[in-house]
Amino acid sequence: MADPRGFLKAGRELPTRRPVDIRIQDWHEVYEPMPASRLQTQAGRCMDCGIPFCHNGCPLGNLIPEWNDLVWRDDWHEALERLHATNNFPEFTGRLCPAPCETACVLGINADPVTIKQVEVSIIDRAWDEGWVTPQPPERLSGKSVAVVGSGPAGLAAAQQLARVGHTVVVYERADRIGGLLRYGIPEFKMEKRHLDVRLEQMMAEGVRFRPGVEIGVDMTVASLRQRYDAVVLAVGATQWRELDVPGRELTGVYQAMEYLPGANRVQQSDLETAPIDVAGAHVVIIGGGDTGADCLGTAHRQGAASVTQLEIMPMPTDARPSSQPWPTYPMTYRVSSAHEEGGERVCSVSTEAFVGDDEGQLQALRLVDVAWEDGKPVPAAEGARDVPADYVFLAMGFTGPENGPLLSQFGLTMTPRGEVARGDDYTTDLDGVFVAGDAGRGQSLIVWAIAEGRAAAASVDRFLMGDTNLPSPIPASARPLTV
Repeated sequence: MADPRGFLKAGRELPTRRPVDIRIQDWHEVYEPMPASRLQTQAGRCMDCGIPFCHNGCPLGNLIPEWNDLVWRDDWHEALERLHATNNFPEFTGRLCPAPCETACVLGINADPVTIKQVEVSIIDRAWDEGWVTPQPPERLSGKSVAVVGSGPAGLAAAQQLARVGHTVVVYERADRIGGLLRYGIPEFKMEKRHLDVRLEQMMAEGVRFRPGVEIGVDMTVASLRQRYDAVVLAVGATQWRELDVPGRELTGVYQAMEYLPGANRVQQSDLETAPIDVAGAHVVIIGGGDTGADCLGTAHRQGAASVTQLEIMPMPTDARPSSQPWPTYPMTYRVSSAHEEGGERVCSVSTEAFVGDDEGQLQALRLVDVAWEDGKPVPAAEGARDVPADYVFLAMGFTGPENGPLLSQFGLTMTPRGEVARGDDYTTDLDGVFVAGDAGRGQSLIVWAIAEGRAAAASVDRFLMGDTNLPSPIPASARPLTV
């Protein structure tokens, strides 16, 4: 255990965010580094409780009490070893995960939970700075080959695990750069892409081969892919976005979030001089109150939007944990992200009835109606609709599953009623040697679930190829988050 009285002596502390008026002028990450001494104090708040529910909150099964104790003892190198034992990419999760481990922290029953996420990202950032993160190539090759389709967190985790046990792994990505949504969906201010790039360099040194700009089903047939490789892992994500089928959807100015965010990221990658969709001086409305909506919000601030309004059909969450979502479940409470702190208006319990445009087909406004929730369904208020001025609207209402296209049609895989690829608990599909991991089989979920599934699918692939495996298999494919 770290400091036996640490949670009594120190309160919860988070890293400082850079001042709003400064950070919206650039695209750098919003958090300032946290001094090691303060971080060790936070790690010392860990109770090392008899049953660490943080393990249950984290799909990766991160050894949180162990590396908290090691940080408190100033043994950062060993803390890195414990961190990497369960998580291939803590520099991603430490920046992007909403930290269900913290809401499951035992200390959080009647006090503020341990600052787990910040300890995690600080360990890996220090490790990169100190040069402790090095390639781990296999001692010998197995003679087996695996194709991984998709280079998001699930695909990258599967690829790294399989390469480290000696398989020849090739990752195919239809975009022109590797990384999936990590590359083009996550804004630079949430995770600078240098963190992704150094990890990809490590993976290449371990033998992983990357093939960007290759769309399976178009540039290479599925039949050719299966003939060339001994096994295939599908990790194509859940990129089929939800639509809003109301009058005026065809107007110019109404876009999906993933039609907006990649262009801004390409500017930061120096691929483009200006973003295809630039909202400078414009009135912006974002439909959807989740993380993708917040990403659009922060991007619009940095592009210089005149105003930004974020809409959510659900009621305003409460500040406190609802009684219907008891510890250790992940509660739906009111959260203020860095993007929300930067400005804009949040409006809940409203529904869009129509997009309003001019005679030339250009968006001018949204027609909204307030809703009340009765028996779990939104009911329009009697007061009627109102118009909200809008030059741009971004739809950030989530995703349903993998896109229907040449890849899925050529594989001919069974799909679930929810639109995901059907699979067994060992991540197998109904085609021999074809596995599915991450959002493609799970549906839209968290980055920690994607990495955990990539690791677990890799163990199943290794067992399929070699008859047995030493790779850890943290979760069955049927596992679900600890939520209500």
